[in-house]
Amino acid sequence: MKYTGPKIKLSRRLGIPITPKSEKFLETRPTPPGMHGQSRRPKKQSDYGKQLIEKQRLRIQYNLAERQLHNYYEKASGKIGNTADIFMQLLECRLDALVLRAGFARSIYAARQLVNHGHIRVNGKKVNIPSYNVRVGDQITVKDKSKKMESILFAIQNAKFMPYLKVDSETLTADLIEVPKREDIPVICEISLVIEFYSR
Repeated sequence: MKYTGPKIKLSRRLGIPITPKSEKFLETRPTPPGMHGQSRRPKKQSDYGKQLIEKQRLRIQYNLAERQLHNYYEKASGKIGNTADIFMQLLECRLDALVLRAGFARSIYAARQLVNHGHIRVNGKKVNIPSYNVRVGDQITVKDKSKKMESILFAIQNAKFMPYLKVDSETLTADLIEVPKREDIPVICEISLVIEFYSR
């Protein structure tokens, strides 16, 4: 089940910013939520605990349900090559993730909403499925009637573009020019621990 609670509380619990607003709060309140957050002594984590927290971090940054994330792992482990690299590439090539990386939205939640509401086109065709797999050579664009939306214009002004995307901030188009490399993907997570968690 996807998380629908307070994003700042979740960010403090996992120690990672998942929205621009939570990033500001983490600078001033980096401790876990709750009345004992500041005074609580850090507990020694087991190997399983470390793997679990990294898996949760990855899942939340892509706003996926547990079953969805596990299915991506199963798909990656069935392919030839480095499972961790393929796993991250499958996640990063989701349409909602690339809408975020292209700067059309400020968070993965906003990106998913843009896709669900039909504001995004892939190769000129409407796609409202966030999990849609974008391939190298595909072009992502914002629907003409949506190009003046304040949220999109504000997001593109503050965007940091990825090397695997060719983005035109004037026309609001983004081309996937290469398969994302793991080191280029801006995700805070020890992916090796996630692989260990699922391969138990």
